[in-house]
Amino acid sequence: MGQQLVFEDASETFHRMWKIKVNAKQIERVCHHYGEQVEEKQRKDIATGENEGKKNDRQRYYAMLDGGMVLTREEKWKEMKLARIFDVRDKSPISKDRSYIGKSTYVAHLGGHKDFLQKTEYHLDTKGKIIFIADGAPWIWKWVEAMYPESIQILDFYHAKQHLCQWAELSIKDPQKKIRWLDAQTMWLLNNGVDSVIKQIKKMSAHNSKTKQCKNALIEYYSTHRDRMQYRTFREKGMLIGSGPIEAAHRHVIQQRMKLSGQRWTIKGAQQIANLRTSNKSNNWNEIVTFIKNAA
Repeated sequence: MGQQLVFEDASETFHRMWKIKVNAKQIERVCHHYGEQVEEKQRKDIATGENEGKKNDRQRYYAMLDGGMVLTREEKWKEMKLARIFDVRDKSPISKDRSYIGKSTYVAHLGGHKDFLQKTEYHLDTKGKIIFIADGAPWIWKWVEAMYPESIQILDFYHAKQHLCQWAELSIKDPQKKIRWLDAQTMWLLNNGVDSVIKQIKKMSAHNSKTKQCKNALIEYYSTHRDRMQYRTFREKGMLIGSGPIEAAHRHVIQQRMKLSGQRWTIKGAQQIANLRTSNKSNNWNEIVTFIKNAA
């Protein structure tokens, strides 16, 4: 009798697990289906120039672009590019160094930057004035210069300082001297003193080929982005100088769902789920509801 009860309990448990598994697979198919519909609509809107003639907004917007890695079945780790666009008025200060960002529009693409930039342009074409904040990726700034030459361009301060720290690690052995030097150069950077920092770096010795290579790369990096590193001017105008909002977006839009333990995505499936995530986080879920109603 006891064995029979154990068998029945086990059977019931298995039956429940089987139903949950079936439901999970059904949910997965539904998600991928509507994620693909979002992708198809994006392609159609871009091809037909849906936003042409709508550029009448004189308000300023931030546009931040960055990439993060997602594990795929076909190509292992692959970069998921993400853009975050938001109205300057949606930035509310929390403390001296922190702000809360209200409504944002997100764009995600797993693949080359050409398709990603087309998707991003679709949302930027209605924006009259744009402030771009990004790291030093050449493809981003070439695109900005070509498509939005009148925009304000800001090199993310924390990436700029990160490169400075890497140079200091290689070139200054004494820990206290290194800290003092970094503090001094950081103050110069924050006060429109990038030229002074470049002069200081040029004076320093490069002990080997690795150090010399790092030194030359840093000088070139700062020289290339000189106009994008006028941080005191930007801050005096109330502008952000860091890419914290886009890095936070990678965590809560992409990674929170797509970098869970053991997950590996097909490239197509990852894009479909990313489309649903960006629709949801952009407060555009009504589009998905419309798809569902049309299918009913």
